Amino acid sequence: MKASILSFSLRGALLGKNIAKFLESVGYETEMWTMEKYSEESKVRAYAIDYKETTREAFQTSSCLVYVGATGIAVRPIAPYLVSKKDDPAILNVDEKGNFVIPLCSGHIGGANELARALAASIGAIPCVTTATDVNGLFAVDEWAARNNMVIDGLFEAKEFASSLVAGKEVGAVIDDGFVVEGQLPKLVVNSREPEVGMCITIDKSKTPFKTTLRLMPKVLHLGIGCKRNTPLERIEELVLPKLAELNIDLRTVAGVASVDLKKDEQGLLEFARKNNWPITFYTSDELNELEGEFTPSAFVKSIVGVSNVCERSAVKDAGHHNLLLKKTSKNGVTLAIAIEELSLDFTKTGLKK
Repeated sequence: MKASILSFSLRGALLGKNIAKFLESVGYETEMWTMEKYSEESKVRAYAIDYKETTREAFQTSSCLVYVGATGIAVRPIAPYLVSKKDDPAILNVDEKGNFVIPLCSGHIGGANELARALAASIGAIPCVTTATDVNGLFAVDEWAARNNMVIDGLFEAKEFASSLVAGKEVGAVIDDGFVVEGQLPKLVVNSREPEVGMCITIDKSKTPFKTTLRLMPKVLHLGIGCKRNTPLERIEELVLPKLAELNIDLRTVAGVASVDLKKDEQGLLEFARKNNWPITFYTSDELNELEGEFTPSAFVKSIVGVSNVCERSAVKDAGHHNLLLKKTSKNGVTLAIAIEELSLDFTKTGLKK
């Protein structure tokens, strides 16, 4: 992750260096800029052209922007580049004396609210969080989902969910079997299908238990894939994509792809993972053979790669949990299995994304 810090005075530039230390401590790479006349004394880089051009570039490269100065000087340059709370980076404003930290955009999904609280605590400032759920001490579903690596399927539904809470109405919660809930549900969130508005934590993209259903889809699925030598990308897609569609699985819930290390130079498999922006991990035959449990055996596969089943064992190894959603299935020399991670849901869990 990358953060850009823009300042407009000597005091702001010096404060920006303290902000950078905090951001680096929570996993950000930082870049800082200030006005040319303050650059030499503060040892902070001067804007190459001006802060508006730096803002344009930062929107393309950074997941967090911090403006150290007046709110107005932050709002004007960001305005042309704002798209939606789903896409915009977290944007914070800090006054040059470090009295207040204000999350301006992407408070929940982008993490600006939580970042503002943590940054304020670090520099001794007051966080000024103005989103309705936070002001009223209510469950911020979009922030919680983002913190817990879930896909938020429907910004309109997320808005309706939050609006219902702010209006004092109960909202429902339906959670897939197998997911464990730790502790209590948040205030006004009930384990019921009766409310018109509710959230559904699921891997099924077609599930709609409420009139207005906000689907939260955790990234917990792991694809174990085996294939013959020199299998092209298209042949892998011919098996995997229709099978995911048949199971109503959204591609965004896939956490990774796995196979045996004999396939680590298999171009079709590598292209498949890269095309979908999924990490791919290769395990040795010894690592796969160490797994306990029942797997679909193949003497032929074992004679070739040293393990009797590649797809099921790879999926389970990658998921860290022996829960096969799909056992071995095959087509045209490609095999697929899908395993699901163990998932415990804690509605008090927040914290900075790293």
